[in-house]
Amino acid sequence: MTATTPRPTQLSLEAFLAMPETKPASEYINGQIHQKPMPQGEHSLLQTELLAAVNRVSKPQKIAHAFPELRCIFGGRALVPDITVFEWSRIPRKENGRIANRFETYPDWTIEILSPDQSPNQVIRKIVFCLQQGTKLGWFLDPSDESVTVFQPDRLPEFKEKDDLLPVLDILGDWQLSVNELFSWLSLD
Repeated sequence: MTATTPRPTQLSLEAFLAMPETKPASEYINGQIHQKPMPQGEHSLLQTELLAAVNRVSKPQKIAHAFPELRCIFGGRALVPDITVFEWSRIPRKENGRIANRFETYPDWTIEILSPDQSPNQVIRKIVFCLQQGTKLGWFLDPSDESVTVFQPDRLPEFKEKDDLLPVLDILGDWQLSVNELFSWLSLD
């Protein structure tokens, strides 16, 4: 006779969303809770600088806004990308015009920064899921080899390094950022 282990009960999205927040944030993927790793130095600095760079270009003209660690609920999941960028017209708002607390939609651009001991495939799966739901652009930053993998709908991933320019959302016009410039922020010069 073979002993069987009962399968763990899958948690519903509603039950997950009713739970207290965790630090670092937890995500809900396929009925399971996954806690994100605690950001470390390189991750934190890249996130801060990239947010500021995107918002410097997009906020004054009210064309887009970048958010750190924002929970996005869509496609039956609750994801917390390292950075999300929403086109201005797609930012969820309350009836009074103020920003909503709950973002029940996919981001236009999702950016993930690989942390030590984090599974690259798990992070890539999140980016691909976002693209399948309507996200226009995904970046996967790997500080260890100073590369960025770019994901776009209906295209193979592109591997960018050194002087390569990174694609951005079309609404950001002619703003350009190279891989070297992005990772130069880690030098604190």
